[in-house]
Amino acid sequence: MQNIPRVSVAELDAMLGVKHQVLDKGFVRVVDYMGSDSAVVQAARVSYGEGTKTSRQDEGLINYLIKHKHTSPFEMCEIKLHIKLPIFIARQWIRHRTANVNEVSARYSVLPNEFYIPEVSNIASQSKDNKQGRGNTINEEKARQIIAVLTEDSESCYANYLKLLGQNQLQPNEEAITNPSDADGQEGIARELARINLSLNFYTEWYWKIDLHNLLHFLNLRLHPHAQFEIREYARVIFEIVQKWCPMSAKAFEEHILHSKTFSQKALNAISAMAQGKRGSAEEFGLSAREYKEVLIALKLDK
Repeated sequence: MQNIPRVSVAELDAMLGVKHQVLDKGFVRVVDYMGSDSAVVQAARVSYGEGTKTSRQDEGLINYLIKHKHTSPFEMCEIKLHIKLPIFIARQWIRHRTANVNEVSARYSVLPNEFYIPEVSNIASQSKDNKQGRGNTINEEKARQIIAVLTEDSESCYANYLKLLGQNQLQPNEEAITNPSDADGQEGIARELARINLSLNFYTEWYWKIDLHNLLHFLNLRLHPHAQFEIREYARVIFEIVQKWCPMSAKAFEEHILHSKTFSQKALNAISAMAQGKRGSAEEFGLSAREYKEVLIALKLDK
């Protein structure tokens, strides 16, 4: 096999270290990466020793690989991101166990006075048909009252956190001292204990390294309309990065995964029947109410 120099993507090189703001105080920045679309097609063709193909052929191959779920070539690309995010989003995010993660530790350092407060437009009631999601937005006056409560509680938690450490209240953007024993001679409790008083909306940071295959799986789940708004915002920014890093793979992902639909055998039978002009109820097609609705929406028959 011939030696091939390290892949370089100019658009991604230009954004190395650049912080892309997410939510009120969060961000995503690219630390490093390996491979690109060319690494995907190189890995796919290595078994039969094919040489360089045209860009159009490369794009066709990538589409074929994604459409038919040949995933291993996409594992040849990796990206490392530095991410600042609220703790409650980090706890959802860590469920994706196919990445390498190293998170800041509040056992070793004092967390800054930074917490997430949602915008008025994102304060909503509990959804009546989605047990884990938001429903309708509430009126602005009540939303602002809720924001005031969240802000007051967060500031109170942080003030008590500092007291537990033996420190004085900080001003916004002021750094906390690292050694609790340095604060006015008052010895605080251990950082690993003081941190338990902080609420889930405080920000944490981590380095997150993942291959392209598993990253696309993450994006498919977290760009979904039913995903929580806050993690969708991170997924949206990360997908914009992927579009610059591996544009062919990103486009194929949109075409065959993100904006496509998968149906059960019963749903396909119902679609076939509807294509022949037959209309029936969910019960007649042997479908649940939810799956029947999904079929109607996909066929634009839900009006």
